[in-house]
Amino acid sequence: LFHNFHILSLSSYAYYLFFCSLGLTTSLVMFFKYGVYWMFLFTLFTVLFISFIWGKDISMEGLSGYHNFYVMDGFKFGVLLFIFSEFMFFFSIFWTFFDAALVPVHDLGEMWSPFGMHLVNPFGVPLLNTIILLSSGVSVTWAHYSLLSNKSCINSLFLTVVLAVYFTGIQLMEYSEASFSMSDSVFGSIFYLSTGFHGIHVLCGGLFLFFNLIRMLKNHFNYNHHLGFEFAILYWHFVDVVWLFLFVFVYWWSY
Repeated sequence: LFHNFHILSLSSYAYYLFFCSLGLTTSLVMFFKYGVYWMFLFTLFTVLFISFIWGKDISMEGLSGYHNFYVMDGFKFGVLLFIFSEFMFFFSIFWTFFDAALVPVHDLGEMWSPFGMHLVNPFGVPLLNTIILLSSGVSVTWAHYSLLSNKSCINSLFLTVVLAVYFTGIQLMEYSEASFSMSDSVFGSIFYLSTGFHGIHVLCGGLFLFFNLIRMLKNHFNYNHHLGFEFAILYWHFVDVVWLFLFVFVYWWSY
């Protein structure tokens, strides 16, 4: 039955994802406190696997014709609310950062960054990551315009996914070589909180783009109907903008 409402079918994916997400946060605490990482990797894999399967079913709904223009408008509104919630999340992190940076306490030497900390040079690895992420924004825009022109966008979208993986690898290398940890003053806590959560968003955005690349290879999209791809592009540009603020304030200004 086709109608102008998006009535969800009975699905257990929400329950699975809820319990796996709960396990993910619990295992993350275990990893931070005791260094047990295999539980975190297992629950992370289950979250990603269930998300992939759930996304596959949603894609099949669209290919079956259930996602008409009324339903698509609801999806757009939901994604905008999601992006706004992400904006408020990073806004709270930057609020914490500026609260500590503009009025440094006596324990930090009444200066920002804290006295005695050897920070990451912003014109080294962070600048390289900025170039990588901005290049990925250009390549995903190139892919979008190619699709709108009814041309192949496989190469440019694949390049974007590769750049996302490259960014994640460089970020992990930066963490391994940093001279301070999350427990080293408020700066260390905010640094790893902000860049770490941004790295998680890059990982999720890269997987979202990879999922769309698979759909592109299966000819699920055309120049007139590619809403899922547009959502991935919007999310990726949001990740780009957040990184620019991180680079300017957390890396450059603090340095």
